[in-house]
Amino acid sequence: MCVFVDGWFAVTVTALRCMSDAVHLLNMCLQMSMAYNAMRRSGAAEKDGSTSTATRGYLRSKTRFLLDLFIILPVPQIVLWVVAPAMIRNGMTTPVMTVFLISFLSQYLPKVYHSVCFLRRLQNLLGYIFGTIWGGIAVNLTAYFVACHAAGACWYLLGIQRVTKCLERQCMVTSGCRIRTVACADPVYYGTTTSIVDGERMAWTQNLHARSMCLDRSDNFEYGSYKWVVTLVSNPNRLEKILFPIFWGLMTLSTFGTILSTTEWLEITFNIIIVTSALLLVTTLIGNIEVFLHATTSKKQALQSRTRSLDRWMRRRNLPFEIRKRVRQYERQRWAAMRGVDEFEITRRLPEGMRRDIKYHLCLDLVRQVPLFQHMDELVMENICDRVKSLIFPRGETITREGDPVRKMLFVVRGHLQSSRVLRDGVKSYCTLGPGNFIGDELLSWCLRRPSVDRLPPSSSTLVAAEQTEAFGLDAGDLRYVTQHFRHTFVSEKVKRSARYYSSGWRTWAAVAIQLAWWRHRPADGDVLVAHTATLASSSLLVDGREQAETVHGAANITQA
Repeated sequence: MCVFVDGWFAVTVTALRCMSDAVHLLNMCLQMSMAYNAMRRSGAAEKDGSTSTATRGYLRSKTRFLLDLFIILPVPQIVLWVVAPAMIRNGMTTPVMTVFLISFLSQYLPKVYHSVCFLRRLQNLLGYIFGTIWGGIAVNLTAYFVACHAAGACWYLLGIQRVTKCLERQCMVTSGCRIRTVACADPVYYGTTTSIVDGERMAWTQNLHARSMCLDRSDNFEYGSYKWVVTLVSNPNRLEKILFPIFWGLMTLSTFGTILSTTEWLEITFNIIIVTSALLLVTTLIGNIEVFLHATTSKKQALQSRTRSLDRWMRRRNLPFEIRKRVRQYERQRWAAMRGVDEFEITRRLPEGMRRDIKYHLCLDLVRQVPLFQHMDELVMENICDRVKSLIFPRGETITREGDPVRKMLFVVRGHLQSSRVLRDGVKSYCTLGPGNFIGDELLSWCLRRPSVDRLPPSSSTLVAAEQTEAFGLDAGDLRYVTQHFRHTFVSEKVKRSARYYSSGWRTWAAVAIQLAWWRHRPADGDVLVAHTATLASSSLLVDGREQAETVHGAANITQA
């Protein structure tokens, strides 16, 4: 039957608020320290001879330092522990709710503005606000729930004020009751049992008519949109007092609730603000989530649309089923590797210098894995990275056939390729190429030939993708451009040795030469095993790693043939 401040709940809220202020204070200290370090590195702090110059820009910023300082002012703590108990002690039970509401909004609205400014600075720094799509949806929903909590808090304070008005009216019509009686004897109550020695307060607590009019039911007084607050006034459960205003704010801001109102101007103004905010918040939330979901599904829809278009085109051209299957497999693998992003289309419209820097950053580490390029300087690598193209080959795809013109030089990044070559009498030599190997060394010799020949060299082997393979391709025209402008690099002995060492053609030729020499000078039958082992050991000098066993196995097959 009287108004008080919940002591233990006030302690909890104050501790949480002080922790939040400590984080903001630490942020301010870090910003001033970063500003000072930046000025010291540039030499301005030493030149001026004072450290205050380093933080002058941050301290004079109206939207940064002053705002950061304002939001950590202990206004709610002072109102909760000093102003509110003094007003309750003096019997000012109705105005204390207004003071609470003003102090809450004066700190809540600047915090919202501070968050918006922080997100804008983050967007200017990173180029985006939310790292992932689902993270953006989660942050938007969290912001919506915070808005519901704020609306529920205002509704709860105004509802408590309406209940207090009802108690004051009943006190005024009750003989022997003063307005100060509606205020509790202990303004901050911690749940301890105290005996009432004041007869006036004892009579007020036993006033069943006032209790039934104001606290037991909400139909005996014009509560309007605050009628549900009556059920929370005498509820001792703190968790329910927290959750129910959030539920009211969520239901109201979602426009699912029907707001009843009296003719009081303050309540009508509050309801107008709530309805207008509900329209803006719901529209913004739905719009943001739609944008995030569209960003998630647009790429998949583009893939499905492209696949349907390809299927219709292949059916119209009566392509065989096997070719259709290979096309679909390629599209799926390309989608999985590129995540639906066409890097060439993105970088094509950028300025030349920017495009070169981006491709240099993307391709440098991968191109460095190619042993042929490990002995080249940065200028050559930059020109190569600017001209290479990312390629994907599905499993079983034939890349080149033996005898076809070599149109590009391939550098394997991931996956494996199988190279086959017809030697003599229909005998084939097989070799597996993995990451770090390259194909098309005939094209490199063709570019370095003097005088130059316009006709492209023929391929000496047939290449088939043993698994899904990612590679970089360098077209014949681009390779000729690089070799002509940096000829001194490609004619060096280190590059020549690397090209011969990692060339599949040179390895196959060396293995066959060793085997033919062994056949010409093979020993007696008793020493066949020893001689064969020595021959395989000789051929293993040409290879390393995984290619060693595969080249030796190919040489053994040639020997058996």
